Amino acid sequence: MKIHEYQAKTLLRSYGIPVPEGEVAATADEAYDITIEMNRKVVVKAQIHAGGRGKGGGIKLAESAKEAARRADEILGMTLVTHQTGPEGRVVGKVLVEEALAVSRELYLGVVLDRAAEKVTFIASTEGGMEIEAVAATTPEKIIKVAVDRRVGMQPFQARQVAAALGLEKPLMREGIRFVMRLYTLFMEKDASLAEINPLVVTEDGRLLAADAKINFDDNAICRHPDISELRDLAEEEPTEVEASRHHLSYVKLNGTVGCMVNGAGLAMGTMDIIKHYGGFPANFLDVGGGASAERVEQAFKILLSDPNVKAVLINIFGGIVRCDRVANGVVEAAKRLNLDVPIVVRLAGTNSELAGRILEESDLTFTVATDLADAAEKAVAAAKSAAL
Repeated sequence: MKIHEYQAKTLLRSYGIPVPEGEVAATADEAYDITIEMNRKVVVKAQIHAGGRGKGGGIKLAESAKEAARRADEILGMTLVTHQTGPEGRVVGKVLVEEALAVSRELYLGVVLDRAAEKVTFIASTEGGMEIEAVAATTPEKIIKVAVDRRVGMQPFQARQVAAALGLEKPLMREGIRFVMRLYTLFMEKDASLAEINPLVVTEDGRLLAADAKINFDDNAICRHPDISELRDLAEEEPTEVEASRHHLSYVKLNGTVGCMVNGAGLAMGTMDIIKHYGGFPANFLDVGGGASAERVEQAFKILLSDPNVKAVLINIFGGIVRCDRVANGVVEAAKRLNLDVPIVVRLAGTNSELAGRILEESDLTFTVATDLADAAEKAVAAAKSAAL
């Protein structure tokens, strides 16, 4: 789960991590009042779940309260397009009005869960203000990683390593160590999957501040953090993905024409790969899980077909935990209720697959039953291309 910059900074502040003074505004009048209260130059920053806001015109400097109101009016309601939003962009509903900083240095500090190493890893670089991927590609020697064993926790000497990698010296070294230790505490206590401070700045008056902040959380742990769950902004998420989550379906919208309904994440990835192999493009990732009941199959169909780009559907089910005949009955019932008008290619393998095939063939509906996955993918891709003509 992602949260906005202003929410991340509120969370950082609650852990004693220094951030610039600022407040969120939903109207130009609110931006004006915040600036009057702060009585200084401000930066008006669009709040969306994407980076690259400055290049897209979503971050603007204001010298006065009137200018802050004008800048907020320009940004609020705009469709902000960045390299992370895609061409459709995101509509800006709020802005963060924040003190303008006189910056001496820009640094990078991030914390991620390294699943391969099974450790929490700090990433530090003196090259802040740009994407860490770009730093890795051009000057990888300027990226320092420090792995922390969560069973032991962050040790002061490791925090010192990170602070040193940032090029911090006295008197900021001690402040940097505190910053790193507190960020680790936040990361662990809130079950975060990513915490990125880019840039972490040293100001001309000697302050160390998180000038920007991005924090993501483990979806599977949100149930333990109702305070974090309340920060979810559904307007920033794909509507079909939100609807899928309500029915406990794992769904990610893509840009292809072949809709996929699969049980099991690994099988879903393999299905998407083989669709590409046969010259098609998957329209989604959709894992209906082990308990593919008739109700769940129907909801999956509704979500798949809400995408107008879907020209054919490939159902690929391996009957292990769930019986294939149960899935087949669910598919038939859903197809009758929804009056499906797109080609449906079905591949069922495993427990009761022969019975499932007979159920599909004996229904009054038109399904294309495939012999194996390759046959299913080839037929689904061909059906989608034919329907698109």
